[in-house]
Amino acid sequence: MLTKNIEEALNGQLSRELYSAYLYLSMSAHSTNIGLKGFANWFMVQYHEEMFHAMKFYEYINLQGGKVALTALAQPPAEFESPLEMFTKTLEHERFITKSINGLMELAIAEKDHATQIFLQWYVTEQVEEESNDNEIIARLRIAGSDPQALMMLDRELAARMTTIPTEFSKGVQAAAAKGPAA
Repeated sequence: MLTKNIEEALNGQLSRELYSAYLYLSMSAHSTNIGLKGFANWFMVQYHEEMFHAMKFYEYINLQGGKVALTALAQPPAEFESPLEMFTKTLEHERFITKSINGLMELAIAEKDHATQIFLQWYVTEQVEEESNDNEIIARLRIAGSDPQALMMLDRELAARMTTIPTEFSKGVQAAAAKGPAA
């Protein structure tokens, strides 16, 4: 059973994860619009990952006897100066999410909610990977600079990224994860 504090905090994180998906969907649309289909693909895969993250919170709140409370999402930015700006904003956003996850963990520790601590550990590990991926792409974009050929090479590489998580959750996250990414 979740305490009211934990339930409210988890619902807040659910909203932040949904916003993350919304942000990456916007970045995918922008990338498509400017002709960078590989970048569009990378951000679309990221969108699916964030939806998976959100659905894990949704399911956990319900499994623990809490009540899911959905809130309105802010409109994400729709225009970006460059791919470097998109990834700089991506890293900035992921750092915000990391801080939020860490705050949730601190709350779970303070409330002695061991189940929520275990649940959140997956996100702590995931955020290390998220920030590392963003830093790597930012470094490569900086090396590419204004060289269109280098940018197109990176675009081709990003086009190869595939969704490795389930994308259909009508039977729940656990059931989807058991079926795999083709769910």
